[in-house]
Amino acid sequence: MRVLLTSFALDAHFNGSVPLAWALRAAGHEVRVASQPGLTGSITAAGLTAVPVGADPGLDAMVKGVGDSVLSHHANQSLDPDAPGQLTPAFLKGWDAMMTATFFALINDDPMVDELVAFAREWRPDLVLWEPFTFAGAVAAKVTGAAHARVLSFPDMFMPMRQGFLAQLGAGPGTGLAAQDGEQGAAHPEDSLGQWLQWTLGRYGLPFDEEAVTGQWSVDQVPRSFHPPSEVPAVGMRYIPYNGPVPAVVPDWLRVPPTRPRVCVTLGLTARTSEFPNAVPVDLVLKAIEGLDIEVVATLDAEERALLTHVPDNVRLVDHVPLHALLPTCAAIVHHGGAGTWSTALVEGVPQIAMGWIWDAIERARRQQELGAGLHLPSHEVTVEGLRSRLVRLLEEPSFTEAAARLRAEAESEPTPAEVVPVLERLTAQHRAHGRRPLGGASTPCAS
Repeated sequence: MRVLLTSFALDAHFNGSVPLAWALRAAGHEVRVASQPGLTGSITAAGLTAVPVGADPGLDAMVKGVGDSVLSHHANQSLDPDAPGQLTPAFLKGWDAMMTATFFALINDDPMVDELVAFAREWRPDLVLWEPFTFAGAVAAKVTGAAHARVLSFPDMFMPMRQGFLAQLGAGPGTGLAAQDGEQGAAHPEDSLGQWLQWTLGRYGLPFDEEAVTGQWSVDQVPRSFHPPSEVPAVGMRYIPYNGPVPAVVPDWLRVPPTRPRVCVTLGLTARTSEFPNAVPVDLVLKAIEGLDIEVVATLDAEERALLTHVPDNVRLVDHVPLHALLPTCAAIVHHGGAGTWSTALVEGVPQIAMGWIWDAIERARRQQELGAGLHLPSHEVTVEGLRSRLVRLLEEPSFTEAAARLRAEAESEPTPAEVVPVLERLTAQHRAHGRRPLGGASTPCAS
C-alpha cells in the first residue's frame, strides 16, 4: 500500500503522525511525507522520505506583521460546545472567516495544493493521511481517488465548532448545504471554509462536500475522556511520544534517581522556532518554585534564559531533554499547554499544571482538572502565590497522581500504531472498493 502523509510546515503539527508513519513502514508499506520545504529537515530527521511542495507558508511573517492581535479572537475563549453562551453565532462566523483567511488558505495555498496534487497523480497513493488543518491532503485524495483520513494529535474541538456553525447556517448535516436544483454539495454562501474549499476543488473539476473537511474517518490519538462530541468516524490509537528533530539524548544526571520530588518546567519548542507568542511569564514561574523542597528541571533555551532575573538553587536549567525520558522520573510538570507536552505527560501518568490560554489548550487543561489529574492556570492569571499553591497541592495530594495513573491506563488501552495498521489497510480497501474515483480528469487545475 502506498501512503501519503501531509502536514503544513510546523513541527508541532507534524510530530504526532511520525510513530504511525514508522508503523506503516515497518509493516512493509511505502510512505512519503509531503509538506512545504521548511519541514523537510524534520521529516528526514524522523527517518522518513520527504516530498517538498509549494513554498513555506509565511505564518511567522503574518504573526510578526499583524502581532498578537491576530490571536485576540481566540485568547481565553472556551471552545466547549456545551458551555452556555460561548460559541455564539457571531463568534463562530468570525472564527470561520478569520481562520480561513489568515490560516487555512495560507498553509494550503494554491502552489502547495497544485504541487501536492501533481505528486499524488504521479505517485498514486492508496491512502492519504493528513494533519487536520492541511486540507490539501483531502483535495489530493479526492482528485486521485485515494482513501483519506485525518490524524488527530489533540482534542478535535474544531469539528463540533464546525458542525455547530453549519447547523446555525441551516446547512445539511455532513455534506454542506442540502442539494438544491440538482447542485451537489454546494457550500453555504456564508461558510468561508466551505467556499474556499469549493473554489479549490472546482479548479480540478470536483464538487465540494463536507468530506473535504472531515476526511472519510479520523485516526484519533486522544483518550476518550477528552473527546468532544463528533459525527466523524474515528479509529482510536495510543499516543506514542516523539520529541521531534532535536537530539534525543539521555544525560548522565537523568540516570540517577532523584532524591527529592522532581518537577519539570517547560514552555515547549514551538515558541523557540517561530514568531508564535509565548504568553507564559518565565521568570515568574521560577520564582514560584523557589524554596520548595523539590528538584526542578527547566527546559529553557538561551532566549528564554535571558528573561530570567534569578535562578533558584533548586533549579537545573537544560536546553533540551527528551520528555518521554524525563517525565517518568517526575512527580509533576508545569507547562505552556502545548499538545505534545500535554500528551506525553498524560501517557506517562504525570499530574500537570497547564497554563493553556488559547484554542484547544484551554479545553485540555480544563478537562484534565475536571478529571482530577491536574490543574488549569491560564497564563494571564499566573501569580507567584497562585502557581506555588497549585504546585504544592499537586505534590502533596495523592488524588492527582491516582487520577493521572487512571488516564495513563486509559491511554494504554488504545491500540498501538502497529495494531492500527491492519485497520487502515481494511478501511482503505473498503473505501477504494466503493468506487471512489476522481471526478476531474484534467492534468492541470481548471481555470478559475
